[in-house]
Amino acid sequence: MDNKAHTRIEKDLLGEQAVPATVLYGIQTQRAAQNFDITGVSISHFPDLIKALAMVKAAAAKANYQHGLLSQEKLSAITDACSDLISGEHHEQFIVDLIQGGAGTSTNMNANEVIANIGLKKMGFEYGQYSHLHPNNDVNRSQSTNDVYPSAARLAMVFAAKPLQEAIIKLQNSLAIKGKEFSGILKMGRTQLQDAVPMTLGQEFNAFASDLGSETARIEDACLQLCELNLGGTAIGTGINAPKGYARLAISELATISGLPVTLSEDLIAASADMGAFITFSSALKRLAIKLSKLSNDLRLLSSGPRTGLGEINLPAMQPGSSIMPGKVNPVIPEAMTQAAFQVMGTDMTITMAAEAGQLQLNAMEPLIVYNLLNNARLLEKSIRMLDERCIQGITANKARCAQHVENSIGIVTALVPHIGYENASRIAGNALLSGSGVAELVKQEKLLSDEELAAILSPDTMVSSI
Repeated sequence: MDNKAHTRIEKDLLGEQAVPATVLYGIQTQRAAQNFDITGVSISHFPDLIKALAMVKAAAAKANYQHGLLSQEKLSAITDACSDLISGEHHEQFIVDLIQGGAGTSTNMNANEVIANIGLKKMGFEYGQYSHLHPNNDVNRSQSTNDVYPSAARLAMVFAAKPLQEAIIKLQNSLAIKGKEFSGILKMGRTQLQDAVPMTLGQEFNAFASDLGSETARIEDACLQLCELNLGGTAIGTGINAPKGYARLAISELATISGLPVTLSEDLIAASADMGAFITFSSALKRLAIKLSKLSNDLRLLSSGPRTGLGEINLPAMQPGSSIMPGKVNPVIPEAMTQAAFQVMGTDMTITMAAEAGQLQLNAMEPLIVYNLLNNARLLEKSIRMLDERCIQGITANKARCAQHVENSIGIVTALVPHIGYENASRIAGNALLSGSGVAELVKQEKLLSDEELAAILSPDTMVSSI
């Protein structure tokens, strides 16, 4: 078999290589794939990044056309190719590993080559006939990796944040529904894992819901920062090789194409090296992860047992919990949520170190930041939906167990302090601990309060009333 019939020869700075004849990427993409076999996670794993790259390229092409730098034929070929990518076509052609040297150059060239070859086909030419539509001269016109890559990455993160925000809101609503469902169930609150004072199970779940309430707003604030772009700054922010007025025109076109409130950074040189918006976005994800982990740990504690733990709630049984212990069912969904949260917390430090590692006019570690932020947004979104649909919505209350804990708790003595004094309350608590008797029983024995007074003080409405 003649291998030449199945390949095409392409050239770059380093020489020639045979590229498979049917692929849309070219020699620079192929070299990058050979060099960076690191994570096994290619650009194609993140459709939002591919769509964002296509949007940036389309906006640049329109700005170049208006400056007389592209013909109508080339403009149409490029924008039609970008439309195909935005609609989800040809994503398998983005084969470069997300972690790569070169500050994202390989990602940018993967996009340039794929767009050029799609465009060539639309123009009636064969793949690789770049004299008619060139990856660098035409698709990358007035651009550099150093403004294209961060601009596309920021757009991709904003796109990825939308389903994450939707998942948070849905989880919050599910927790609030449980709060209403459990509103009449009295239980003990706990501080430092010790009995505190009574509350309702509904209050506990409403607090879970409220705790997530501000997270979507914080992510939205981070997204607004991500919408400030350095597109048009080219290599280091000076705008070299781009015509005067190109940057603002490209940003205007990108706003129309993406539907996002993108703006041009005031200082493009500063923006070319600044990782601040990425750090803010990572911090928002970390904050969310911490809250989700705390929620998951609380669910595991509240459902512990079922006979020898707290056992105040019942998590839906999702799978057998042991290969050796019959009947055991583990809280696998909160466990998985916590592990996802740990991943986000840990990679926030990775992102911090990568952001700090930039030098002078560029941060070469940006691919690591992009990889982790896109992965973290997706990881949180999927794990939140899992927690919501496969755990929260199916939780039931163990009302009898909650009541038993209240009746047996010494913590209810706190409600008696205003009526019998701190010294009497302390003595009653100590006696209850030593004797195993109930607080109410000892108060009655010492005739510190009448039955009617005691009943009124210890009523659920009195003990859990809102401020």
